[in-house]
Amino acid sequence: MNYSTRWRNCARKQCRNNGREMTMEEKERLYPLTDLYADNTQKTYGREAESCAFLLGGIGTGNISVGARGELKSWQIFNQPAVENINPYTFFAIRTQEEDGTITAKVLESEYTPPFAKPQGFLRCETAGWPRLSDSRLSSRYPFVQVEFQDKDLPVQVSLEAYTPFIPLNADDSGIPGACLRYRVKNPTNRPVTVSVAGSLNNAVGFTGYDMFDIMTFQGERRNEKRESGRLKGVFMRGDKLPDNLLSNGTMALAVTDEKATVRPYWLLGQWTDGAEDFWEDFTSDGELDESSSVEARGCRMAELFDYTYLHFFFRVGAVCSKRVVKPGGEELFEFMITWSFPNRVKGWPDSIEALEAVKNGEYETIRNYYAARFPDAWSAAEYLDQQKERLEAGSRMFSNAFYQTTLPGYVLEAAADNITVLRSPTCFRIENGDFLGWEGVDRTAGCGSGTCTHVWNYAQTVAFLFPELERSMRRIEFLKETRENGHMAYRTYRGLGLEQWDMLPSADGQLGTVVRFYREWKLSGDDEFLRESWEKIVSCMEFAENTWDQDQDGVLEQAQHVTYDTELYGITSMVSTIYLAALKASAEMAGYLQDEKRAEKFRDRFEAGSKKLDEISFNGEYYIQILDHLENYRYQYGEGCLSDQLLGQFMAHCAGLGYVLPKEHVKKASESIFKYNFIRHARDYVHGERAFILNDESGLTPCTWPKGGKPRFPFTYYGEVWTGIEYEAATLLLYSGLIDEGLTVVKAVRDRHDGYRRNPWSEVESGNYYTRSMASYGVLLALTGFAFDHRTGTISFKPQINGDDFSSFWCNGKAWGIYHQKKDAQTGELHKEMEVLYGQGDDIRVI
Repeated sequence: MNYSTRWRNCARKQCRNNGREMTMEEKERLYPLTDLYADNTQKTYGREAESCAFLLGGIGTGNISVGARGELKSWQIFNQPAVENINPYTFFAIRTQEEDGTITAKVLESEYTPPFAKPQGFLRCETAGWPRLSDSRLSSRYPFVQVEFQDKDLPVQVSLEAYTPFIPLNADDSGIPGACLRYRVKNPTNRPVTVSVAGSLNNAVGFTGYDMFDIMTFQGERRNEKRESGRLKGVFMRGDKLPDNLLSNGTMALAVTDEKATVRPYWLLGQWTDGAEDFWEDFTSDGELDESSSVEARGCRMAELFDYTYLHFFFRVGAVCSKRVVKPGGEELFEFMITWSFPNRVKGWPDSIEALEAVKNGEYETIRNYYAARFPDAWSAAEYLDQQKERLEAGSRMFSNAFYQTTLPGYVLEAAADNITVLRSPTCFRIENGDFLGWEGVDRTAGCGSGTCTHVWNYAQTVAFLFPELERSMRRIEFLKETRENGHMAYRTYRGLGLEQWDMLPSADGQLGTVVRFYREWKLSGDDEFLRESWEKIVSCMEFAENTWDQDQDGVLEQAQHVTYDTELYGITSMVSTIYLAALKASAEMAGYLQDEKRAEKFRDRFEAGSKKLDEISFNGEYYIQILDHLENYRYQYGEGCLSDQLLGQFMAHCAGLGYVLPKEHVKKASESIFKYNFIRHARDYVHGERAFILNDESGLTPCTWPKGGKPRFPFTYYGEVWTGIEYEAATLLLYSGLIDEGLTVVKAVRDRHDGYRRNPWSEVESGNYYTRSMASYGVLLALTGFAFDHRTGTISFKPQINGDDFSSFWCNGKAWGIYHQKKDAQTGELHKEMEVLYGQGDDIRVI
């Protein structure tokens, strides 16, 4: 019976949602089925979508972002979070000249949108006084972002496409510190139009912050120089007299692929806005740039006497310009590159007031970024992008086309693709030896949650499937560096940076989840050496769990368990015990493969006993509850509540290919109950005292409700919040259980909230922006496609949950990726299957 039929039949029944009764029929109307089962069309965002910020930059390189107006924003390239950073006088502009001599010149952004309330008005460096285009609309097909411009004055049509190469299974070529920006200019008239496109970039090397007037401040001296190599012409930017360890000590570059381009290494250095006035006059006069400019006239006496920043044009801005004739009905492509190289990052996790103050004062050790070894300066990155452009773009576009050539709903693709950007945000980084690490998320100017936190990364699936080598590096650190002799694994990585191990109590969910994720990495890679080198540490972790949390050795955890809610859960909780069961099942399989039969039997027996006991004592007929005597003696528990994380281990087991750890029918019922009780249709009707992530009419899935009463006086911290990672976890469980409409409803609610106006579609937040847990969204893709994998046998398989008679989807199995198709013959009923391998080693892969 499908969702609609079942809920219509239950229309008179009611469910309680934190004290509020809602009919099933009312709840059903949240989304029409036509919306849930939409095609693969992607959203577009108008210029008013001020929250939009599409990240450009490689894995672990920092990033800049493109906004819905086509503007460049959020300059986070200096090895620290800085979502609000702007780079002065950095923009692109267009000039057209028609046959009759009519000249039009505008900044290649659409007009500013309200609010305009600023204490000093718009800053001079924002050039808001220069004309802009009438309108714009942004869209994306990852890793490409497109901005279509409209303007009533220009005689040509202009659009922007920008990207940084992104090729799954190729982390190096997906880790380039830079971006390609292409302005496509079409001439719809019957007359030729001379078109110039200029790019301007401020040299931000030595950046230290902003002063009281929001003017960028620097250390040292900034130097620009004209550079040419091959087709590239541009400006290379560096700094002198800078501290060796300064995070912003590095290089930048702006280049254009046009041998005839004109280049100005420096805007005019003068007073007030001399440089800007001079540049605009130079560009608009003839559509070319003079290499230099000077002024002899007497200036401002006050500027000669005082050193106030606003009195002097001290920015070291460079610019390039490409000029061409666009024939009637023709088009021209103006291609630019912005690249950077800032090798130094803090050797540590500065996330306290004291640590951040030390960073501000230069009191820190550094470690080098991985990308800096490949690209010693920004110009070398630009050369690589240009020289390898055909291959890099082909691989990136092949991925994009494969990913979006699917029969899955567009918002599902958004959920999976838009959260890939976590990898390219300040949340994640690679150090010089190639190891991959990450924060939980990042705030405006600091990281949040240090040390590749195991119990947050438990949820994330994206890296494991798209870049398994990076995920394996995390597992090696966790087992080979962070696991003590007694099996206690530090759940925040410090030794990975060469620091003293983090001294904290163990995390039950994080430690056991890491075993499950190790199994996933092993199955994805088929790398037996990877398994053998860590096996004894895996065993010690499981023995530590037995001695610490499962002291009666019955396969169910009873002792205090520190979890991702930043507190301890007491007694028996299926949230952690299902992870334990998944870890036992995974360990049994790995032990069996290694012919470690004694351990295999022990883990297998413990799993079977624990699964049976947990189900018997914790399942109340609808969902799994916490078993704890004298609940009133403990704060921050959930007791009789319906916990959205109650099947966290089952979610991880599904994604790792372990199958069920609890009875299938009970998993389905519990998943259904999570949706039934915890999905909030209207935020205003749900009362709690935690942080609010949904508001007013917005919908979302909350971590816990108490539909049968028994809510503790002080429930666990975060109980009333809405975390997208948990929402995707619950959606994945629903989909694996065949509750398709319910699962899709949860996913659509998440993505509807991230509409570009209220929230950034490319940054799902929790404790900070670009939050790691949001990468659970890839689990939705796994569940809907029914994708299963095993490199031990060289097989993959698919079991589509929707559109099975005519189905297409992207797949990636750790060694290759491509497109899978299946179609039912209308006459014979036979299912024809086809697997296309587009990248990687696919010769030994069989579809079963």
